[in-house]
Amino acid sequence: MTRSRAMDTNVCGVTAAIAVIDGKWKTALLWRLESGPHRPGALRRQLPGLTEKVLTQALREMEADGLVHREVHAVLPLRTEYSLTDFGRELSEALAPLSDWGHRRLEKLTEAQPAS
Repeated sequence: MTRSRAMDTNVCGVTAAIAVIDGKWKTALLWRLESGPHRPGALRRQLPGLTEKVLTQALREMEADGLVHREVHAVLPLRTEYSLTDFGRELSEALAPLSDWGHRRLEKLTEAQPAS
């Protein structure tokens, strides 16, 4: 899904929601930020394979979509923290039933696999 879909007002609600969480890392970032504010370096360490460039891009998009708040503390060196906004927390709560469904699906897949 292209980034322009996130700004398209002529789509169904599900498409509008998926547009802001589209990508490999955004749902994982939402999940991590549910526990409270995180610095970018901590997020990167918690999500192996996530590059600094992709993290920065995802967080900027999520900030533009109103899901996360970026706070820069005026200390040297600069300290930046990201946290969920109320809107981001609302999205995270809305995704909880989908997450539950996904876990049930994974359990079914595991049960269906033949024993080795």
